[in-house]
Amino acid sequence: MTKQDIINHVSAEASLSRAKAEEAVETVIDLIKESLSNGESVILRRFGTFQVKAKSKRMGRNPKTGEEAEISARKVVRFKSGKHFKIAVNVED
Repeated sequence: MTKQDIINHVSAEASLSRAKAEEAVETVIDLIKESLSNGESVILRRFGTFQVKAKSKRMGRNPKTGEEAEISARKVVRFKSGKHFKIAVNVED
């Protein structure tokens, strides 16, 4: 599923114009990005939690050449699915 598929689905389900649905989806995505960039967690009940985790620098290895290289410190986004989300994904048809 792509972002366009989500926009089309929101438009149909919420009886919104496609432009309004796109604005709503973009607003939600922007809010999530803004919160994460400020170091805040985003908790969506019955879905999951987005968190920013810091990774320290470390030595890595190029799998092709075997040469060691330093991997710089960075922040990564982690998603932890909620209980209800896990159950919904694991429902057998």
